[in-house]
Order: sequence, then structure tokens, then C-alpha cells
Amino acid sequence: EVQLVESGGGLVQPGGSLRLSCAASGFTFDSRAMSWVRQAPGKGLEWVSSINAGGTTSYAASVKGRFTISRDNAKNTLYRQMHSLKPEDTAVYYCSTGWGSRAKGGQGTQVTVSS
Repeated sequence: EVQLVESGGGLVQPGGSLRLSCAASGFTFDSRAMSWVRQAPGKGLEWVSSINAGGTTSYAASVKGRFTISRDNAKNTLYRQMHSLKPEDTAVYYCSTGWGSRAKGGQGTQVTVSS
């Protein structure tokens, strides 16, 4: 059974940074592309970024240059480093399997950017 557990969210001021983690189990993590998606209040799911098994990455224009996706295959963990956070980044963040995925993988972690 695929299990994805997101963590690391919280309240941060505009311009601040956070690192999210996604612990994966139940599948061969190092051979799967992974993605981060988010859902802002009252809006639909938005794809944010993806990383394939070889480490190639892709980002939505809204986060390019501010967010970095990475993975540690030895720990079966996906990461998202976020810098220069903006109020519009406020959302529940989910990880999911697959390239360009727009699905919720786990329970999500709330990120709130507010002063």
C-alpha cells in the first residue's frame, strides 16, 4: 500500500522559508517520479513541481526560482525547500507519485504565509 506522509508546514512571515518533507513507503521510491501539489483556500489543486528518478526537476512558473524539490532515496523522502514565501503561497501542500501529478498523496501539511 502506497503511503505518503507530509510534514513541515506552519506559519511563516512573508519572505520567510520553510522545508517540507514527504515520507514515502509501500512502493519502490527510488524508481518513481514524485510531485508536490497544493490547494489554496477555496481553490482547486495546483501542480507545483516534480522530480523524476534521475533527479530532473520541473516547476510551475509561480514558484520557479523560489522553491526547490529534491529527494533522498536512501531515506525514501521527498523534500520541498521554499524561500521568499508570499501570502499567495498559503495552501495545504501534498506530495504524490508521478510526474506532473495533480493528485493528493497524503493528508497534506498546511503552510500559512502571513504577517
